[in-house]
Amino acid sequence: MRSEKIEFANGQGQTLAARLDRPDGTARAYALFAHCFTCDKTAKAAVRISRALAGLGVGVLRFDFTGLGESEGELGGFSANVQDLIAAAAHMEALGHAPALLIGHSLGGAAVLAAAGEIASAKAVATIGAPAEVDHVLKLLGDGLSKIEAEGAAEVKIGGRPFTIRRDFVNDARMHDLPERVAHLHRALLVLHSPVDAVVGIDNASKIFLAARHPKSFISLDAADHLLTRGEDADYAATVIAAWASRYLPMAADVPAETPDGAVLVEETGAGKFQVQVSVHGTRFFADEPEDVGGLGSGPSPYELVSAGLGACTSMTLRLYAERKGWPLRRTRVAVRHDKIAGQVPPDTFARQIALEGPLDAEQTARLLEIADKCPVHRTLEGGARVTTAPFPQPPPATDAKAVETEAVEHFKDMDAECREADARG
Repeated sequence: MRSEKIEFANGQGQTLAARLDRPDGTARAYALFAHCFTCDKTAKAAVRISRALAGLGVGVLRFDFTGLGESEGELGGFSANVQDLIAAAAHMEALGHAPALLIGHSLGGAAVLAAAGEIASAKAVATIGAPAEVDHVLKLLGDGLSKIEAEGAAEVKIGGRPFTIRRDFVNDARMHDLPERVAHLHRALLVLHSPVDAVVGIDNASKIFLAARHPKSFISLDAADHLLTRGEDADYAATVIAAWASRYLPMAADVPAETPDGAVLVEETGAGKFQVQVSVHGTRFFADEPEDVGGLGSGPSPYELVSAGLGACTSMTLRLYAERKGWPLRRTRVAVRHDKIAGQVPPDTFARQIALEGPLDAEQTARLLEIADKCPVHRTLEGGARVTTAPFPQPPPATDAKAVETEAVEHFKDMDAECREADARG
C-alpha cells in the first residue's frame, strides 16, 4: 500500500488536508471516507479501514473536515461537512479517481448519507455507527448547549479536547431531515453498527435501515465500541465493506492486455520507481527492487525471478527422474542465490544448494545431484540464449461502418438489377 499527501480547496477556498491510500497495483475502485465528529483523518478507524481497503484493492481518500486536523478554517456545522465531501469528491474526479463508494463513521456517516445525492459517481454508501438524526450530535455538548443558545457561543470539551461551538452550529444540526434524505438515497446502502454502541445507540441503525429502500444491508459489529478502537473491529468492517461493495461498484479486475501465446506479460503499475505486474497463465504477482536501491520491496527482483526459474526447473527435473527410476524421493528443496563476482568470466554465478528428502542411498543421491545439472534452465544459463525484440502487433484498423453499409447497398442493387434482367429474358 502507498499513501500520498493531498490538498484541495473547499467551497470557501480554504485548503483541506487529505491522504490518498492506494493499493500497490492498479486500484479496482475508489472510495471517499468521512471521519467522526471532532476526529480527523488520523483517527484509528479512518486509518485502519482505509489501509485495509487499500490492501483489498480499493483506493481511499480520507480528509480533515474544515477546522479539524491539518485543514484550514473554523469548525463548521453539518452543512459545511456535506459541502466538504462534495468538494473532496470533485477533486478526486479531477484526479481521475471519482469515488464510487462513500464511507462515513459516526456523524461522518450522516454526512455521506446527505451528500450522496450530490455526488454522481457514488454508487454505494456505507455507514458505521451513524446517527439517524443530525441533532443527535448536540447530546455531546452536554451542559454547554444551553450556554451556546443563550450566549451565541461557548467552549465545550468533546473527547477531552476543547472546541468553540457557535449557535449557527446548533441551528444547522436541527434543520436537517436525514430520514428523508435516506428515503431518496437511490444508492446501495450498508449499515454497520455495534449493538453495544454507548455513544450512538443501535436504534439509530434501525431507523436508518427502515427509512432506506432496497438494496440495503445491515451488519452487526458485535462487541465493538463506537470508535472501533480495536484494530480487529476496524479490519473486519473494511473486509465486509469491500466484499459488499463488489456487488455494486465497477470493481474492474486488473486484467492484463492480450499477449502472444505462451508469453509472460510485464506491465508497470505506476507505484514506486520499479514495480511491475507479472501476468502468466491467469496468475499475477509483483516484481520489484529492494527498498535500499529505490524500490518498494513488494516482490522479487529480476535476478531473483531468474533464480526462481532455475530452482523450479531443478526440482521438477529431479522429480521426473526419481519417478522414472522408482526411487523413494519424498521431497526436494532448492535454494538459489545470484551473485556477480568481479574478475570472473562470466561474472554471474548462480549458487545452488539441493536438499533431497527420503531413504535414498549414496549412489542415488549422487546421481540426482548430477541430473540437476541437466535441467533445461541450467543448460540455457550455461549455454546462453538469443533475445529478439519487436513491437507489439498493432490492432487491425477499425472498420468503417458507413463504407460497409454503402457497399452492401450497392451489392443488393446489383443483385436486384440482375434479377430484373433475368425476368425480362423470361
